[in-house]
Amino acid sequence: MANNKNNKSKIRRGLVRHSFSKGGFTLIEIVIAMSASLVVVLCAGVLVQNGHRSWARAFNYANSKAQLDALATTITFGSMGRKSNRLDYRLYTIESGKFIPAVASPAGPDLVVKGEAVEFHYWDADLNSAFMNVDIKGTAYAIFYLDGKKLMLDLGPLPPGGIDAAGNKLEGAYVTTLTLAENVQALEFSHTTRNTDSDGKGCVRLNMTIQDPNENTPTTVTAATLMRNTWGLGEE
Repeated sequence: MANNKNNKSKIRRGLVRHSFSKGGFTLIEIVIAMSASLVVVLCAGVLVQNGHRSWARAFNYANSKAQLDALATTITFGSMGRKSNRLDYRLYTIESGKFIPAVASPAGPDLVVKGEAVEFHYWDADLNSAFMNVDIKGTAYAIFYLDGKKLMLDLGPLPPGGIDAAGNKLEGAYVTTLTLAENVQALEFSHTTRNTDSDGKGCVRLNMTIQDPNENTPTTVTAATLMRNTWGLGEE
């Protein structure tokens, strides 16, 4: 009889322990679950932080001085060239401060001529009967050139134009000078000739390298502008 009572008591205790273990978690299980959750949270935090840093680097690079200068140069060079007279523009090399017309060597058609400056002629006035004169090839000029490590743009009336017969860049109250880019390490203009006089076909290319002092990688600017206007006597 006593044995039966003891057996029943053991069975009850076993059922109680079994029911308790089924209805809750042990301390070890809770610690493991919290540790796993902490790992997930830490991983998510690292991903968010890295994403923020990557976004910040991309934003700072896109808005750096070099990138803004590159954008200003591309827009200005393209828009100025498109409205210019393709029969009246000139590439120059710069020697001892003198602007010398760039020529192909040996002379011949379909050669690439390179220079350090380019002068465009365009119209900035309303159309009138005087423009029907083929000798009038524009009313204003624009010169892109390198001054030290700055890409400069001179704007002025035509005539007289930007470069005199001696190769000097004209200056005066009527000339507006703008700085398009700073920290320029290299600048080159080029076009393909259409005759032995090194006249171009109306497409000028620009290649420029900017080294921002705050960036390790230089910014390369490559652009081209196609002149759309044709007026005056000249070989097509």
